[in-house]
Amino acid sequence: MIIEFTYGVIIKKNTYRLNDTFVSISIGLISRFPVILNLGFNTLIFSLAATTFNLKLLPLDSWVTWVVGFVLYDLTYYVQHRLHHEIKLLWATHIVHHHGEEFNLSTALRQTSTGWLWKWMFYIPMIVIGVPAEVFITVGGLNLLYQFWVHTEHIPKLGFIEKIFVTPSNHRVHHAKNPEYIDANYGGVFILWDRMFGTYIEEKENVKPVYGTVKALESWNPIWANIEVFYNMLLDSVRTKKWSDKIKVWYAPTYWRPDDVAKEYPSKPLNLQTKYNPKISTTSKIYVVVQMIGIMFISNALFSQISTLSYQEIAVVSIILTLIPTLTGIYMQNNANALLAISIFSLTCIGLILWSNLFPVNSLITQAALILMLINLSFVSIHSINGSYVGPENIQQKV
Repeated sequence: MIIEFTYGVIIKKNTYRLNDTFVSISIGLISRFPVILNLGFNTLIFSLAATTFNLKLLPLDSWVTWVVGFVLYDLTYYVQHRLHHEIKLLWATHIVHHHGEEFNLSTALRQTSTGWLWKWMFYIPMIVIGVPAEVFITVGGLNLLYQFWVHTEHIPKLGFIEKIFVTPSNHRVHHAKNPEYIDANYGGVFILWDRMFGTYIEEKENVKPVYGTVKALESWNPIWANIEVFYNMLLDSVRTKKWSDKIKVWYAPTYWRPDDVAKEYPSKPLNLQTKYNPKISTTSKIYVVVQMIGIMFISNALFSQISTLSYQEIAVVSIILTLIPTLTGIYMQNNANALLAISIFSLTCIGLILWSNLFPVNSLITQAALILMLINLSFVSIHSINGSYVGPENIQQKV
C-alpha cells in the first residue's frame, strides 16, 4: 500500500484519501476479531462434515487433489460471491467491501465482520466430497491473497490474461456503481466463470468507473458500515403493511423494497458526481494518522502475543481496537459529541489499565494502549484550546 501510494504521488495520480484509507484498514482489522474470538459455528460445522459426512474422494498425497481443490474453491467463491450481490440478506454482510469510494489496495482490506453467519454453507460440499483440511485452508488462503493485488487503478488492461484471470481492469468494473457496470465480474481468481455464466462486463474506455455503493454509506463509522443494511431491512420490514413483504425484505434482490415503504421513505438517487468527504483541519488529520498507527501497532502486539492471552483479555483488546477507529470515524464526520466520547473512552481505558489488573503493566499491548490514550487526551485538550473543528459544511468532493 505504501508503494502504491508513493507511486501515485510521483505520477500525480494518487488514489488514496486519508479518511477512506483509515476506515478500510479499520474495517479489515475489526473483521479479524470474530475469527479469533471463535464467534459462530464454522469450526463445528466443518469438523462435523469432515468426520461424519466425508466421502474421502480426494487423497491428500495426490497433486490432482490440489488442482481440483483450487479450481473448486474458486468456482464456489464465484457462486457465493454472486449470490451475495443478488440476495439482500447476504448483501448485508458483503456490502462493507463495496462502500469505499476510492479504489486502491486498502480497499481489499474492507472485509465483513458478519460473513461468518452463512459463508460456511457454500463450502460444506467441498469438505463432504473429501477435500482435505490442509488443501482447503491453503487454496482458500491463496485465493484470498490473489484478490489483494487486483484492487488498484494503476495497472491497465493486461491483454490475453483478461480472458482467463481476474485482473485490476475487470475488478474495477466489479467495484463500480455506474449503471453500465452493476453486478458483474464475480470471480476470485478466474474470470472464466463470469464469461461462462454471462456475468462478464469489460471495462470501457469511455466509461470511467465510479466506486462505492448505489446507496452511499456517507459515514466513517466501521460498526455502522457492518450493520447498515441489516438496520434498513429491519426498518422496511417493520414499516411495510403487507405481511408477505415483511418476510420478502430479507431474501429479495438487493435493490427491492416494499412499494408502500419505498413511496413513503424513498431512497436517495444514484450519485456519480461527488464523494463523501467531510473537511477536517491539518491537526485533526495528524490525529487520525496517529490513531491509524496506534491501532496497527496494538493489533500486531495482540496477534503476536495471542497464545499467551486469555479469552477475556483478547475480548477486551478487541473491543478497544473496535472502539478506537469507531470514535475516530465519528470525529472525522465532525460530530460535535465526538471529543467528549473520545475523552470518556480514553479515561476509561486508562482506569482499566492502571487499576483493573486485567493486563500486566509491562505488557506491550498495555503500554501501547496507555500511550495512545494519553495522546488522545492531549489532543482533546489542544483541540479545546485552539479549536480545530471545521464543521459539517463542504462534505462532498467532486469525482
